[in-house]
Amino acid sequence: MTGAAVAHGARNRLPSAGERRSALAFPDPWILVAALLLLVLGLLMVASASIPISADPKSGQGQPFYFLIRQSVFVMVGLLAAGVAYQVPMARWRRAGPLLLASAFGLLILVLIPGVGREVNGSIRWIGVGPINVQVSEIAKLFALIYVAGYLKRHGEELETADFKTSALALARPMAVLAVLAVLLLLEPDFGSVVVLMATALGMVFLARVNLWQFGALQVGTAAVMAVLILSSPYRQDRVLSFLRPWDDPFGKGYQLAQSLIAIGRGELFGVGLGQSVQKLFYLPEAHTDFLFAVLAEEFGLTGILVIITLFMIVVWRAFKIARRAEDLGLEFCSYLAYGIGLWFGIQALFNMGVNMGVLPTKGLTLPLMSYGGSSVVVMCVTLAVLLRIDGETRRGGYGE
Repeated sequence: MTGAAVAHGARNRLPSAGERRSALAFPDPWILVAALLLLVLGLLMVASASIPISADPKSGQGQPFYFLIRQSVFVMVGLLAAGVAYQVPMARWRRAGPLLLASAFGLLILVLIPGVGREVNGSIRWIGVGPINVQVSEIAKLFALIYVAGYLKRHGEELETADFKTSALALARPMAVLAVLAVLLLLEPDFGSVVVLMATALGMVFLARVNLWQFGALQVGTAAVMAVLILSSPYRQDRVLSFLRPWDDPFGKGYQLAQSLIAIGRGELFGVGLGQSVQKLFYLPEAHTDFLFAVLAEEFGLTGILVIITLFMIVVWRAFKIARRAEDLGLEFCSYLAYGIGLWFGIQALFNMGVNMGVLPTKGLTLPLMSYGGSSVVVMCVTLAVLLRIDGETRRGGYGE
């Protein structure tokens, strides 16, 4: 073989796994800094919001920092899991899509089996693993989005075609899969996860340049199904009615939202100070989980709210920027998944804040990276690691899909 042929072969040789890892650019500093700040602020607020309940021997553990210690462990596990996920090439995530989807179905079915799923506050969303509870819906959402991104890559041309039958069938298949996932989530019940998953998936489909008429029909159909689900359940009707008129029954159905609004109102511009919240003193239920944002607003005021919103906006902005770069490189799977991650992160944060401020019905959704909960923080850390992996690969031109 001549020297020229050897040089040509070297140029066209696929890089080894070690060379790929070493070729990755340094992770996006905007996402890294914003995510780490959210994690740190989350630990700070979990400590502040949970001390009253965890220190009370009757309602808690008799240990003031019980929830803080557990959340710190969850964060460490999340960071370790993120480090592992960052090493996985995106081509492997794409190939594993069908297997991950099957795993999501398996977990959602498993949690519904009597004796396996654990009931907390009337919902069966957790599987016990030793001393911890794993919320399978968080894992299922990530796996479902990986599947949707892979499907959009494989069938993107069918979705964009002018032939109505072809494009309609291509659109119906992933929606049917997500509908089955939604049914399993509703059986827990976890209506909030259904809303986030469907909204994120619809956003990904829209960005895949689906036929607009069909997308509009899909939106109308989805909204109609959601309306039927709300009207068919007295529990969900109560949630909606209490959200619309919390002050009609401030000590009953509207109690949690009323206390949240009081907390936010007390914060005013600069807040009452760290640790000085009154609402967390057994007035506001779930103060360290779903309503952590209200305690933050009370202690840091509008200034704290704006800081948190800015950090979430940075993550979403960078996710869309990464997705656009992948799209320009022709890495469709990476592009759709990055869009999906950005949408998921932004939609869930928006819904949690909206619930706390009374502009959306109450749902059991955590504030990403901040609320207490091991499953949520670990899965979100892994999700952002996948996003950073996409960033690293696309900034070096990608490795192919």
